[in-house]
Order: sequence, then structure tokens, then C-alpha cells
Amino acid sequence: MEKDLSNYRKSYEKGELLLETVPENPIELFRNWFIEVDTHFDVDETNAMTISTIGLDGYPKSRVVLLKKYTYEGFIFYTNYNSEKGKAIETNSNVCLSFFWHGAERQIIIKGRAEKISENLSDGYFESRPRGSQLGALVSNQSEVVADRKELESKLKQLESKFEDKTIERPKHWGGFIVKPIELEFWQGRPNRLHDRIRYQLQEDYSWKIERLAP
Repeated sequence: MEKDLSNYRKSYEKGELLLETVPENPIELFRNWFIEVDTHFDVDETNAMTISTIGLDGYPKSRVVLLKKYTYEGFIFYTNYNSEKGKAIETNSNVCLSFFWHGAERQIIIKGRAEKISENLSDGYFESRPRGSQLGALVSNQSEVVADRKELESKLKQLESKFEDKTIERPKHWGGFIVKPIELEFWQGRPNRLHDRIRYQLQEDYSWKIERLAP
């Protein structure tokens, strides 16, 4: 099978990103972009992001997860700590996050180090989840091989019966990671492939070095 995609072309003309107007702290620019995209563009799940890890087999792997909180300290998401990504992070905490908001012609690429958040924060978020999502965290041994879907559905029914009218506590193998950034790159599509790229790099004194990159 062969398909030539060389004629797929698009002119990017929805914005600009100028070095002289960006804030000193990249989290402020992230916040501004996130709010703009979420408010003014037709983008499903603005908080969907790709996380790339180095697997136990030595290969990088990327998958989409949902950002649940961001602060000046970093970016928080939740997962099963025993999953493939959880084990990868435990072995090598260097990760990369990326957002692509095609409607706004914007990308953000974030290099950082991931670490578990406190148990009480994970508890608080777990309690806020819909009951079905809470049960799902108990049902799924994430990344493990299962015989078929019926196995999962059967286990879910058993747990629904077991926890009927009962509080579901967060399993210890499920919780949050925070990715503390050391580098953020903001990409704004521009005409003629002369895209705007602004990079922030964290310095030893915790200030940010800001540079424009060639597209």
C-alpha cells in the first residue's frame, strides 16, 4: 500500500508570537494560551496532552492523557502507577509533554521531570471523580494483558455490587504525577512555514532564559 501525502498543505495565518511581548514566566504564557484556545477556538478537550516516556525496553513511547491542573510548579495528571507509563517514569523521570491545538495553529512542547504528588492531593482528586471512573481505576490493571472485554465488564459488575452504597477509597497504585518543567517551547504557525518558536529554559537561579528559534 502506498499513498503520497506531499500535496497536503495548509497556510498558517491565525496568530503571531513575538519575543518582545512574551511574559518572563512561561507558565503565564501557557495560561494565556490555554484560556484563549478554550474560550475562542473549537477544540475538543483543550487539556488533552501527549506524554512521552522512555520505556523499560529503551524505546520512547507517546500517548494522550488529560491535564488536570497546572501551577507555577508544574503540570499534574493522574494514572495507574503500575501502568507502562508509571513504571517508565519510576525508572526514568525525564518526560516530554506536548499540546497541539490545531484550531489555533499552536503547539507547546514541555521537557521536565515527573514525580508523584502527595497522597492527600491524589485522595482529593479521586474523591471528586464520577463513581464509574473510581470503579474503573479498581477494575483495570492498566497495561496488563486481558483475555477479552467481557473480563473487564464482569469485574466491573462485581465491584458495583461490592461497593453499592459504600465509599470507594483510592487504590494506592493510582494517583497523580506532577511534571516540573525545565524547558518550554511555544510554537505559533505562520505563513510560508516561517513559524514563530519561542523557547524558555530554566536557569540555576530559577529565572528563565528566553530565545527565538528558527522555524
